[in-house]
Amino acid sequence: MKTTRILWVIVIVLLLAGCGSPNNANSSQPFIEHTPQLTLEEGETGQSYTIALVMKTLTNPFFVEMERGARQAEADFEIDLVVKTAAQETSIEQQIEIVDQLIREKVDAIVIAPGDSLELIPVLKKAKDAGIIVINIDNQLDPEFSEKMGLVNVPFISVDNEQAAYLSAKYISDQITSPAEVAILEGIRSALNAEARKNGALRAFSENPNITVIAMETAHWKIDEGYEVTKGIFASSPNIKALFCANDMMALGAINYLEETDQSSVLVAAYDALDEAKQALQDGTLQITIDQQAAHQGYLGVEYAVRALNGEELPEETLVDVLPVTAETLE
Repeated sequence: MKTTRILWVIVIVLLLAGCGSPNNANSSQPFIEHTPQLTLEEGETGQSYTIALVMKTLTNPFFVEMERGARQAEADFEIDLVVKTAAQETSIEQQIEIVDQLIREKVDAIVIAPGDSLELIPVLKKAKDAGIIVINIDNQLDPEFSEKMGLVNVPFISVDNEQAAYLSAKYISDQITSPAEVAILEGIRSALNAEARKNGALRAFSENPNITVIAMETAHWKIDEGYEVTKGIFASSPNIKALFCANDMMALGAINYLEETDQSSVLVAAYDALDEAKQALQDGTLQITIDQQAAHQGYLGVEYAVRALNGEELPEETLVDVLPVTAETLE
């Protein structure tokens, strides 16, 4: 059964990620995608630095990839990388506790993919006041609240989430040529990347006069909630023809439900380009996903931390290119 297969693949990925030694995680898959945007001076390293990478979780393979890139940067820049994650993407209080602990441990820099765009700001301001460099990756801290709290000059590395989601949703929108109802599975609503992806999908769907967005529900980035939320949406709106999911995990849950209920004609667009999503593309149960180069973001986060510690001024925002992935691009 495909549901069981997908879940077992995810479990295996996570086990493999946890079994490697901390300094050579995923060493069997060398990081080759990175092209440094900044160049170290000859002989310059960060060997005396301890840099922490704080991610939302390792229950999502996206963050396993992010760690892989950061580990490569650890080797390249000769720093000591400490990786910390919360239990789930919704475990915001746990992320706050992690940052507090890192402040007590007096790390040199924190590279963080925050689970929430608001709640982490006070503790990160505390870290910066303690002399710790803060680099924001993946999900942006709220700029207005950051400024209000005095958390300024924090470099941000991510992708254009609104445009990337637009590309994903437009791919399925362009296939709809008669009146149709569609739905959106959102991420965590207090996260700016989730809001941007929802807005990108809405923009794409609004360009097609045949489309009516009938439902927008959050599944909190999770595969199990993706299944349950999709089930609830279809219970009240059984004629939905297309579904945009703001990440692959929610899409995989949605696809599990659609397969179980023999609704394979529903078009599904997603975001993250996990291996399981690529398999779904090949199976024809998913139409498109977006590769936002998680490893590249992880690498750049560590690189920027080293640069900041070496006294360099960094760009306020760095956007990594996204890569739409379809069954055709995989051939």
